[in-house]
Amino acid sequence: MNIRMIRYIVGSVIQIEAVLLLLPALTALCYQESCLLIFVSIAIFCLVAGAMLKGKKPENTTIFSSEGYISVALCWIAMSICGALPLYFSGYFSNPIDALFEIVSGFTTTGATILNDVEILPRSILMWRSFSHWIGGMGVLVFVLAILPMAGASSMYLMKAESPGPSVGKLVPKVRSTAKILYAIYIVMTIIQMILLVLAGCPVFDSVNMAFATAGTGGFSVLNSGCADYNTATQIIITVFMILFGVNFNVYFLIYAGNIKEALKCEEARAYMGIIGASVLLIAVNTCSMFAHAGEAVLHAAFQVGSIITTTGFATVDFDLWPEFSKTILVCLMFVGACAGSTGGGIKVSRIVIMAKTILKELAFIVHPRNVRKTRFEGKQVEHEVLRSINVFLITYLAIFMGSILIISLDNFDGVTNFTAIAATFNNIGPGLAKVGPTCNFGAFSNLSKLVMIFDMLAGRLEIFPMLIVFSLFRNKKRWS
Repeated sequence: MNIRMIRYIVGSVIQIEAVLLLLPALTALCYQESCLLIFVSIAIFCLVAGAMLKGKKPENTTIFSSEGYISVALCWIAMSICGALPLYFSGYFSNPIDALFEIVSGFTTTGATILNDVEILPRSILMWRSFSHWIGGMGVLVFVLAILPMAGASSMYLMKAESPGPSVGKLVPKVRSTAKILYAIYIVMTIIQMILLVLAGCPVFDSVNMAFATAGTGGFSVLNSGCADYNTATQIIITVFMILFGVNFNVYFLIYAGNIKEALKCEEARAYMGIIGASVLLIAVNTCSMFAHAGEAVLHAAFQVGSIITTTGFATVDFDLWPEFSKTILVCLMFVGACAGSTGGGIKVSRIVIMAKTILKELAFIVHPRNVRKTRFEGKQVEHEVLRSINVFLITYLAIFMGSILIISLDNFDGVTNFTAIAATFNNIGPGLAKVGPTCNFGAFSNLSKLVMIFDMLAGRLEIFPMLIVFSLFRNKKRWS
């Protein structure tokens, strides 16, 4: 195993985080906040620690699948620990685990918080929370690939390990060029949303933070009311961009390349939009009597459906008060998630579609055993290897999900709270129901439960296996030699 290259990658990420910390430091400078010294000090610490970890660039820069998964997992763990330091030393978090929970929730674009009152936080801390969504949305390793020259064939393993979805491919022959294209699309869409929010009457500071959180499909807000106090135009813009950031970025590349017909043929995107449309219609009809008119019901239904399926986690209303039918739809959407290759979490629409087609294929086989049917997705035959990986993913997903619920049940909360708390953190959504509903937080859980959910957030963002591989290697130290 190429340990020196793994160290070099992790050190590079820590140093990049030092540069990223300059944004909240600049915010603290602009608003004359005492957190400025904290952010600058942590940035210097990250620069030094990263340099010590990197050392001299190794001659052998080749990495394979195992090194790719390990590098990604260790980068996210190191990034989270360093990112939690400003939160803890700011004095607004009671213990290190709370600070770690908050920043992991940020980087993994979960949006779950332990805070009762976010409006008491300095603006620099608010900026760091929202910016962490934006950093984690596209992936920090994708950013590293975009700016650092690395071996092309090897670097693909890093992108595959970090990018959400059952499979990742190159948009163009070079991985570095692919990473640059992805980030260029990401940045442009974020800036467009910022401008539209300002034009809609949203304050500039709020617009920047909400755009960061929406782009990363995160959910941290700068107001205790979430998005409820913003005007209708602002809520509509956020709704539209939440849904847009939940689409596979390959679709945007096809549009950019002028291949609009191919983009419109994307099976996953069409299924994604179909699920959203059906869910909005059902919830709007079910909740219509709770609002002044049908248009308001549609607006709130669209916002919450977009927020939950993209795993953003914003809220304009307390949907925990909605009828059980509507709440059940939202819980189902927590598991469906957004498209593969987007900034959203969840199981992913592509996996859901492939599993549905596999079930239909098996039913047809039972009725007509001699017929040979192939499962096709996006116009291509789904290889057995992909089907096997999806099955293994789901089995592992269910095992971790049930084990996590069992552990946090030691806190003796009700079943709805426990179930939706894990659903919200493992699928990187944010709010759940009952004691972790949109008007509540995760602060009441014990440190053990928070550690479990920290693992779940990281595992959910990294598609489970990178985190499990790291833990398995710690058990077998010989593999590190």
